[in-house]
Amino acid sequence: MIECIKTYRLQHKLEESFGFSQWHYDTRNALLIEVVDDSGASGWGECYGPAEVTQSAVGSFYAPLLIGRDALQNEAAWQHCWRASLDFAMKGIMMGAMSGLDMALLDLKGKLLGVSASELMGGRVRDTVQCYATGMYFRKEPEPQLLETILTEAGDYVEQGYKALKIKVGKNIAFDKKLAAELRRAFPETRLMADSNHAYDLPEAIEVGRVLDEHNYAWFEEPLAPQHTGLFRQLADRLDVPIATGECEQTRWGFQELLSKGGVQIAQPDLSYCGGPTEALKIRSIASSLGINVVPHAWGTMLNLASATHFLATTYVEPGRAEVAEPLLEADRTSNPMRDEMYAVALEISGGGVKVPTAPGLGVEPDRAAMEKFVVQKTEETYVS
Repeated sequence: MIECIKTYRLQHKLEESFGFSQWHYDTRNALLIEVVDDSGASGWGECYGPAEVTQSAVGSFYAPLLIGRDALQNEAAWQHCWRASLDFAMKGIMMGAMSGLDMALLDLKGKLLGVSASELMGGRVRDTVQCYATGMYFRKEPEPQLLETILTEAGDYVEQGYKALKIKVGKNIAFDKKLAAELRRAFPETRLMADSNHAYDLPEAIEVGRVLDEHNYAWFEEPLAPQHTGLFRQLADRLDVPIATGECEQTRWGFQELLSKGGVQIAQPDLSYCGGPTEALKIRSIASSLGINVVPHAWGTMLNLASATHFLATTYVEPGRAEVAEPLLEADRTSNPMRDEMYAVALEISGGGVKVPTAPGLGVEPDRAAMEKFVVQKTEETYVS
């Protein structure tokens, strides 16, 4: 039985901001959820989105719905929360709250049953997942210097063993085109992807996309704003580079609408936002029915990264063949002590790959003492008999 649900809102001020097409970050925020069973076991989850608002949704709305329920019935818990907020929250921040709760319940279920999250997801088909390094964000430097900074950073990742890199574009068209070309010239054998964070209109996306075509980029991520789903088909008709999107989308119904319009070749749900790991499996089934592969967006701390690792460990690549191209895990390499210094048990990432945890649940565990220095607000809802 679920006895207690706690939330921890975390914050860290960065020494140096980093930017992308929309703005600069100078502060890291996160929301962790702990679901405690009456046996004393804890499951941990993470929410993507505005932490303060999401924390309120968990503590004031969803936690009271779940206290006292069977901790093993995670699918029933998801459906209960869905029905309770269906009239006003089919998408958005409250679905982000449900995602973190679903992740925590999966972690708890694995611990109670003594099996890993990937076994609960259907069973791993690989013990190691290859990673791509996300980084190369914009700094507040003159463009010639910024270009050199990004090339140097990319070289560091290649030396660490990463065979795939994702750069940021969307600063301005001229810089974006030069950056894409210079990266390819510097790293002719490296798999490259570009993410604009929905910076372009359709003509701009076509212009930049043709440069990505010329330089053999593996995908063009979020080239267009997520509200204009009909434009992805028009863009894909003019480019060869695969279109990737979906980090802003939620639920199986949202992805069914997005993917059925065509144009998107790679779906990117974030397991801490799309509805949680349980819903991500349903999204994967919908994508599979359309011949589309799923590569999760993975942002935040070690919990979300572990969830995506287990998800990819169980992924069958469409359409399948004897020598299949392995799926890639997004490994954010930007500075984040809440990811790298706050876990007593963390993922083993080396040589551009991550070992899939075999411990019960997600296989990562926050260090409560280390976490305390980042905590700015806690909530707790407890069962009352």
